[in-house]
Amino acid sequence: MWSRTVSKAKTPADLTITPRDLRFGRNGRYRRYWLNDDPIATAFYNALSVTFPKGEGFFIDSVRQFRDGAPPRLAAEIRAFIKQEVIHTREHVAFNRHVADQGYDTSRLEARVDHELAITRGKPPIANLAATMCLEHFTAILAHELVANPAHLAGGDQAAADLWRWHAIEEIEHKGVAYDTWLHATRHWGRFKRWRVKALVMLIVTAKFFRGRTAGMLDLLAQDGLRGPGVKWRLFAYAFGRPGMARKVLGLWLAFFLPGFHPWNHDDRALIGLVDSEFEAARLAGA
Repeated sequence: MWSRTVSKAKTPADLTITPRDLRFGRNGRYRRYWLNDDPIATAFYNALSVTFPKGEGFFIDSVRQFRDGAPPRLAAEIRAFIKQEVIHTREHVAFNRHVADQGYDTSRLEARVDHELAITRGKPPIANLAATMCLEHFTAILAHELVANPAHLAGGDQAAADLWRWHAIEEIEHKGVAYDTWLHATRHWGRFKRWRVKALVMLIVTAKFFRGRTAGMLDLLAQDGLRGPGVKWRLFAYAFGRPGMARKVLGLWLAFFLPGFHPWNHDDRALIGLVDSEFEAARLAGA
């Protein structure tokens, strides 16, 4: 039987969220196909990056709505989350300038993000928090795979690869913040209601994410003269075949729907340690 009790958050007690203030790629230009001279791989990450500045602004606004009244530790984690996301936004704005400098028109990709975000206007804050919680799970599982499997960034321009790995470890580090905020905000809900809402929102978010990002990747590829069924197949093979980012995160995506789920049920802090030492000098105060 579903209980009305709140599931206890499982964020590790000794976890510290530490923003790292770094700048990437300011002293040079990336290659047009900066990832292994592969237009498919490059379009995959370029299209994702174009969505980040506005998307992360949405995440910040959604979580900040619930900071007042949060327990002290969660409030501190929200502040650190916001610091990380602000710096991520700045760095992806800079990265996206490199994309534009290569002659790509990203206006249609940005318009799609604007359209997606416009749907959220006027919605209750809890609805936007639910969407943020789901998208943060997406970014966390993509980040896990990006760090766990170095093949994804093999052959990439160093500064670009460093940017993505830095972003990834911070996404892993703060992966529980939106979820813990959701648990706090819905602490008076029954467990079944909470599960039903989050499952429905995740299904909607997943469909929109794949549809929107695929359209963006195909748009960038079309600007390189790469169109047609063969190009769509190559993109599908890249995402689901080899290296298979989308295929490899499927299990962690499905875990979201299990009773008792929490992002930190999968403790992958060891991945942070694989990269963090390179950025240690740039750490800021966490709260």
